[in-house]
Amino acid sequence: MTTPVCTSASDAAVSPRQTRPHARPYPSFASYVRARQPVLLRTARSLTANPSDAEDLLQTALAKTYVAWERIEDHRALDGYVRRALLNTRTSQWRKRRVDEFVCDEMPEPESVPGEDDPAERQALHDAMWRAIMKLPARQRAMVVLRYYEDLSEVQTAEVLGVSVGTVKSAVSRALGKLREDPELDLAR
Repeated sequence: MTTPVCTSASDAAVSPRQTRPHARPYPSFASYVRARQPVLLRTARSLTANPSDAEDLLQTALAKTYVAWERIEDHRALDGYVRRALLNTRTSQWRKRRVDEFVCDEMPEPESVPGEDDPAERQALHDAMWRAIMKLPARQRAMVVLRYYEDLSEVQTAEVLGVSVGTVKSAVSRALGKLREDPELDLAR
């Protein structure tokens, strides 16, 4: 690709980026990607089950960010912009996915859930869950109760407790990990 020759004074005022929009990447964009790619890839992996899909998802989000690079006013908020692009792209992919339905001769029997039929088992499970929740540190316990018993969103939980949404996400994740490992809840598995 050759650079066009300027024929008038008005043409001379046109920058190289305007005459060749995709000739070279933005230096600040390239350095941003080099610095933040591992963190952003972890975020993409949390949105997909397949590492290859996560790489594709990140690539798409970065392409959208590149297109909007000059319009982004606050470059300190780039991670948030890319994360939003990741989430929006993943949501669009999810909505477009095709769901296959298969006709079968018989309805499959649903698996029985412990405590579903027997009120005594249901109460024993409920009691075991509360004992396990009570073993959690107070902060994690509060977040789990607000999120899953009070049915608040992560944002609402963060507002109630006066912490960031990221704090809620990480604390709830750690709390759920502890609950999964609690031996008293084995009957629920």
